[in-house]
Amino acid sequence: MCSVFRPTQRADWVYSKFGVDLPKFAATDVYPGYLAPIVVKSHRDKRVASGLARFGLIPAWSKDDKISRYTYNARSETVVDKPSFRKAWHNRQFAVVLADGFDEPCYESGRAVRWRIRQDSKEPFGIAGLWDKWINPASGELIASFTMLTIHANDHPVMRRFHRPEDEKRTPMVLPADKYQDWLDSTHDTARALLRLDLMPRLTAEPLQNGDMRGSIIPSSA
Repeated sequence: MCSVFRPTQRADWVYSKFGVDLPKFAATDVYPGYLAPIVVKSHRDKRVASGLARFGLIPAWSKDDKISRYTYNARSETVVDKPSFRKAWHNRQFAVVLADGFDEPCYESGRAVRWRIRQDSKEPFGIAGLWDKWINPASGELIASFTMLTIHANDHPVMRRFHRPEDEKRTPMVLPADKYQDWLDSTHDTARALLRLDLMPRLTAEPLQNGDMRGSIIPSSA
C-alpha cells in the first residue's frame, strides 16, 4: 500500500499528456491529508481539468475528515463494495494522480527502510485513482479528495520486494501513458480491464538516504 508519494512538478509533462496546467502546490512529499494534483474529466461535457485534492478519499456521508487517514488506497478487487469508495466507483469518478515516485518499506535488511519507486525512464507517471467531494458540516467548505487504486503484486519483479515478508504484496496501479485518457473515459468494464499488472510501465526502486521507516511514515498531523 502507498501512504506517501512525490507529486510531479513537471508542468510541461502534465500539459503534454493532458493539455491542462499543473496547479501550484507546496508539498514535496504527500501524506494522507495533504493536497496534491490530480487530473479528472467530466463525463457530461468531456472537459479535462487538473486541480488539488486531499490524499485520502472522504465519502460524502462522512461526519468528519478523519477517515482520510484510512482511505488513501482502495483495493481494486473490492472497491465496488466498500462503503467509502463504491459511490465514486459507481459514478465513474476516475482520476489520474500525477507523481514522480512513491515510497514503500523494504524489510530485506531486517528493518523497515524507505525506498522510492520511480518509472525506469525517470519520467513522471500517472496512478489510477478515484475522487469524490465532501462538504465539511462544521464550516460548509467543499473538499475534493482522492484515493489510489491498488492491485495484487506478488508477481511484479520490483513491487514484490516491499512490505513485511508475510504481507500480501500490493502496488498502486501505475498507468501506461497511452492509457491515461482511456482511464478517464472508462466504463466500469474498461476500468477493470486497465487494472492489470502487465500493463504497468517498467519500474525501478532505490533506498532513500536516512530512509528508516520504523513505525508509521504517516505524520501525526497533516
